[in-house]
Amino acid sequence: MGRKHHRKPGSSGEGRGPGGSSARRVEDYDGEDWVVQSITGSGSTKNYRCPGCDQEIRPATPHVVTYPADGLGGVESRRHWHTACWSSRHNRGPRTMRSAGGPRY
Repeated sequence: MGRKHHRKPGSSGEGRGPGGSSARRVEDYDGEDWVVQSITGSGSTKNYRCPGCDQEIRPATPHVVTYPADGLGGVESRRHWHTACWSSRHNRGPRTMRSAGGPRY
């Protein structure tokens, strides 16, 4: 007869929300409070554009989702960041947005 598998308290499954997301935390960015939620690779099923590096976040890539803590922006105010880009956001300078055909100096 087989043995039952019992998880220990504090195992890695605790604190996870639906879709492979972990618990939310609040962090400061540009003088505003932002809710930051880590997304696991299995919880990511769409392509997103990282505002930190302007590169694509592919499906099944772990990343973070951020949105203003005041909750006034709704779904359209959510931003998906690479975890490393969110961590180094204070070290980045302002970016110049160029058109697709514009010169890159």
